[in-house]
Amino acid sequence: MNTLTELHLDALTEVFNVGAGRAAASLSEIVGDEVRLSVPSVEIRRTAELDIAMAALGGTRFGAVRQRFGGSFEAEAVLLFTEDHALEIVRDMMGSQMSIEDLAEYEQEAMCELGNIILNACLSAMADMLDIALNCSLPDYTVATTEEIFSRICDEAEQPYVLLLHIDLAIEKRHSEGHLIFLLSSTSLANLIVQIERFLGAL
Repeated sequence: MNTLTELHLDALTEVFNVGAGRAAASLSEIVGDEVRLSVPSVEIRRTAELDIAMAALGGTRFGAVRQRFGGSFEAEAVLLFTEDHALEIVRDMMGSQMSIEDLAEYEQEAMCELGNIILNACLSAMADMLDIALNCSLPDYTVATTEEIFSRICDEAEQPYVLLLHIDLAIEKRHSEGHLIFLLSSTSLANLIVQIERFLGAL
């Protein structure tokens, strides 16, 4: 078996939903207000299809937080928010009335913290529910178009699969759309499927 079934995707959706709840609770403490993250939608695609999936975004620039993680399987995780939404989130996190322009110097640190919270919450939920060990690198943040972002990190030969999650994030009454993307090698996808099968068999 080298692909995820609907049953696998349903299980992953539940796993990441737990992670989203953890991330929302952590972010609420930082911004001092309620934060809601939607139930993630999950799908698996080939890396070659990623450009097609993102083509509708055109030349939109994104704030991208990137982390590598390894353990029972290895992957690269990328959290994307549009550049405007990223700065608005930073302003909420800073709890200030500073202008968007003045926030630029805090953007790197704040978005790395945001990415670290969301990515680690999702990954720790996966590790807990599947009873596996996962570890993460330090986050890295950049602002660029999706084409620029993925041309730097996508290697179709080494990581042919993409686990694509879509989440909605709301702070106070602000609504931001985010994309959480995991790049997986064939071996990593196979290992993930083994772990999910084991998890489902134990239910």
